[in-house]
Amino acid sequence: MLSGKVVGIIGVGNMGEVLIRGLIQSGKLKKTDIIASDASQDRLQQVAKTYGIRTGESNVEVVEKASIIIIAVKPQNIDDLLDELSSSSHEGHLFISIAAGITTEKLAAKMHHQSGIIRVMPNAPASVLAGIAALYPGRNISPADLERAVSIFECVGRTVIIKNEALMDVVTGLSGSGPAFVFLVIESLSDAGVQLGISRKESSLLAAQTVYGAAKMLLETGRHPSELKDIVATPGGTTFAGLKMLEKGNFRSTIMDAVEAATARSRELGALLNPRKKN
Repeated sequence: MLSGKVVGIIGVGNMGEVLIRGLIQSGKLKKTDIIASDASQDRLQQVAKTYGIRTGESNVEVVEKASIIIIAVKPQNIDDLLDELSSSSHEGHLFISIAAGITTEKLAAKMHHQSGIIRVMPNAPASVLAGIAALYPGRNISPADLERAVSIFECVGRTVIIKNEALMDVVTGLSGSGPAFVFLVIESLSDAGVQLGISRKESSLLAAQTVYGAAKMLLETGRHPSELKDIVATPGGTTFAGLKMLEKGNFRSTIMDAVEAATARSRELGALLNPRKKN
C-alpha cells in the first residue's frame, strides 16, 4: 500500500517521531522513503541520526519530494505553515493532518483544490505502539488514499474511521483525553493497595497490569464490557461489594461527565483555531 511512496513529515515532535519509528519498525517504508522537516534544526538532526531518514532544508522541500505529507505541527503554527505550503501543493498530494483541532475546511482553503486531505486524531499510547487513531476523510479522498492513511497509523496502534467531522471533538474527549483518566484510575487503585499495606512498586504493577489485562480481554474476546464484568463479579462476592461503592460514588456518571467536559473544551478551542469569516 505504501510501497513506492515517499512520506514527508512536517514536525518531528513526539508524535512525528513516533510515526517515523512505527513506519520503519513495521517495514512498510524504507528509511530513505521518509523525509522530514522541523522548526528546530537540532531536533531534526537528532531524529534523522536516530532513524536514518532524509531531511529537508525547508517544509516546501518536503512537500516537493513527498506524495504523502503528514502535518504534525502545533495548532498555533498551522496558519504560517499553510501559507508557506499553499503554492507547493498539487493534485497528487495527500495531506494528513494531526494538528489538534484544525478542521479539513481550514486546510482545504489553502491547499490545491484537487489535493486530498485527511484529518487524524491519534493519542499518547501511540508512543508505545498501542495507540488508537480516528481518521476523518475530507475532500478528494479515494478508497486507496484512506487505506494508505490507515496503514500509516496502524503502525502505531489501531484505527477507526469517523464519517462526521463534528464528532472529532468527541474523539478528543474520549480517546485523546482518555489516557489521563485511565492513569488516574490506575493511580487510585495503586493508592488503595498502598493504603492497605502493599508496597508502592508492587501495587502500581498490580494496578497497571490489571487495567492492561482487562482492556486486552475486552479487545480480544469482542464481548460487551458488562458481560465481562459479570464474569469477574460472582454473586455475593468481593467484586460486587466494590462495584456497589463505585455506583454509590457515581463512578460511571463521573467518567461520562469527564469525557463530556473534555469534548466541550475541544469544541471551544476548535472555534478559536478555526474562526469563520463574517459575511
